[in-house]
Amino acid sequence: MPGSDMPGNDKTDEYQPIACSFHDRLEAAAVTRTECELVYRGSDGAQATEVLRIADVFSRDGAEYITNDAGEQIRLDRIISLDGVALPPD
Repeated sequence: MPGSDMPGNDKTDEYQPIACSFHDRLEAAAVTRTECELVYRGSDGAQATEVLRIADVFSRDGAEYITNDAGEQIRLDRIISLDGVALPPD
């Protein structure tokens, strides 16, 4: 995944918690293993669009992430939209 988040890449910008309702959507996608379209900003700031299955939603070092079936991680506050639904303001 272009610009996906790897451990240790988050020192330059502080994690901003996302809206609970959007977090719930991500968890539901992980539980149902539904293929979804995710638009996000990579750690390099570039926007990317991926069709993927969310394998897990988890917390580490004060930030929250999803991981896909390939094990790639994306920090939740870098997500722009899931299946066309934009991340709402907190």
